[in-house]
Amino acid sequence: MRIAGVEDGSFDAFSSDLVSSTLLCCVLMDHDRIDDIRLSVIEVDGLDATEKLLGMLDGLDTDAVILGGITFGGFNIVDPLSIMRGTGTPVVVYSGKRPDSSSMRSALMKHFEDWRRRWAIIDRLGTVHRTVSRQGEPPIYFEVVGGSAAWADKVLCSSALASRIPEPVRVAGLIARGVS
Repeated sequence: MRIAGVEDGSFDAFSSDLVSSTLLCCVLMDHDRIDDIRLSVIEVDGLDATEKLLGMLDGLDTDAVILGGITFGGFNIVDPLSIMRGTGTPVVVYSGKRPDSSSMRSALMKHFEDWRRRWAIIDRLGTVHRTVSRQGEPPIYFEVVGGSAAWADKVLCSSALASRIPEPVRVAGLIARGVS
């Protein structure tokens, strides 16, 4: 199965710069082999991550896209529905801990005038599912767009090679943090 994993790089959350940026990394893997790596710069707390990710996924032959969360570069939210519609590929939103929607909503309301727009993307995700991707390790959580929960569970478990984190997401995170 060819899976694109997406994760962001490091950034200074308390930067005095008017506009701060970080890297968004997309790693395409076929089981344990890296087939492609794509990088893009996104604005911290911006609204460009969905557009940038669509550009990164253009031309990639993928069976699934796994996002390492819904927010990248602070609160730059990727819209999984737009990604699924733009690529025709199901999208899984992975989290190592249970998402806290009420805290996220409160933070958006406190810090963003356009919080309703950002919250709408998160709110339409739907049910948070739980699975154990590797025996003996804590559970992981996920939401899925364009596929069933059973399919997403299988994708997550089959891609957890070195840890409970899906390997394409783990590798994308290592690369993004390593070069940012």
